[in-house]
Amino acid sequence: MQTCCEQAPPPRKCMSACLLTPSWWRGILDPSIYKSTLFTYSLLTTFRFTEGVSMVPAMGEPIIRTVSRGVNQSGVRDHNVRLLLTLLQRHGPMAGSDLARLANLSPQTVSIILRELESEGLLARGTPVKGRVGKPSIPMRLAEGGVLSLGCKIGRRSAVLLLADFRGTVRQELRLTYDYPMPEAIFAFLRQGIDTILSQCSPEERSRVCGIGIGTPFELWKWSELVGAPAKDFASWRHVDYQAELARFTDLPVQVVNDATAGCQAEHIYGRGKEFRDYAYFFIGAFVGGGIVLNHSVYQGHLGNAGALGSLRSFGPQGESQQLIDTASIHLLEARLVEHGHDPRELWTQPQDWSGFGRLVDPWIGRTAQELAKASLSVCAVIDFEAIVIDGAFPDAVKHELVERTRRYLINQDMRGLVAPQIEAGVVGFNARAIGAATSPLFERYFLNGNLRLRG
Repeated sequence: MQTCCEQAPPPRKCMSACLLTPSWWRGILDPSIYKSTLFTYSLLTTFRFTEGVSMVPAMGEPIIRTVSRGVNQSGVRDHNVRLLLTLLQRHGPMAGSDLARLANLSPQTVSIILRELESEGLLARGTPVKGRVGKPSIPMRLAEGGVLSLGCKIGRRSAVLLLADFRGTVRQELRLTYDYPMPEAIFAFLRQGIDTILSQCSPEERSRVCGIGIGTPFELWKWSELVGAPAKDFASWRHVDYQAELARFTDLPVQVVNDATAGCQAEHIYGRGKEFRDYAYFFIGAFVGGGIVLNHSVYQGHLGNAGALGSLRSFGPQGESQQLIDTASIHLLEARLVEHGHDPRELWTQPQDWSGFGRLVDPWIGRTAQELAKASLSVCAVIDFEAIVIDGAFPDAVKHELVERTRRYLINQDMRGLVAPQIEAGVVGFNARAIGAATSPLFERYFLNGNLRLRG
């Protein structure tokens, strides 16, 4: 007959007194143990169950958010695969021994994973590197055609649909311009565009398209006045379900992300994001927006709206309260062009050339730089970002002038209690939001970032 201490688990009345050996404990460990008791390790190398003790007075049923969860063996492998792919994406071609060192994994584990990924067509071998002791090392790299994804940016003045590969190279691109976006036109563009792009892919390429990412402004229906759309018609965006609408004509998985956050993601992966650990990102489009990067990962927040920098407080000419979107956006330059008899659509013509509007563009750059300098210090008052990265839907010459003026205006700001960040130019440019949207399916399935938990 078993004693109470030999039962698994022991009776509740005996738990406070039972001393259990480590081998016994390993055999009966169950998640339910943690729900009602504390597990204490003693100096006698035995484990003792003790009653959980409340450290705070009872104040009703608390809400406790889960910090993490357990991971099974397949979850650990998934994490390791994501980690190796992310390291290759971030650092470029690397030999297995270097990957093992960076990932803190055994060379055997890394070798097994790399062979599997190569057989699946996700990785490709580089040219052997000679000159070291022993056999030449063979660097592995992401295969260009290993994975493809579609990305769509829904902007206030135009929509872009593109096909990008594993390495961020845009393979195909379609564009639609309009006075303001409406659901019917956008989904018709997507339906036709997806068919057009996929029809130009080989069967092998079509099989490697992992999904479509949609980059769209947060609560688009609230911006009817600024885009010049009838409020009643524009309100139809409120009830749009992107997944359901796209499911009508494609079975690809759909990821929806804020458009400016998508731009931040593109800069972080394919641009200057590799240079900084924590930074804020401004994208100047028809409306200014932004994103934030913390600990090398784009942070989206629990509703996907973190880094809504366009909503930062600003002030109008009469001291009235405004948002940054009202003082540092291209729609202000559009209005100036209309006042002087120009067609504002010329600002969006590709390739972009704003040289003919110099006398209007220059004062716009000056005001926008002042606003960005103040906004930069505002965000650095919350998190001490090491850098502010500025990009936008404008020619490179305009971007670099804007960045330089922002640096100069920053020097004259009141920086008591703050550390001035670096002001840097982004490099991805006009298509950052569409390219970033295309990365959403990739991160969902293949890459690792700080906002993803291991799958249990």
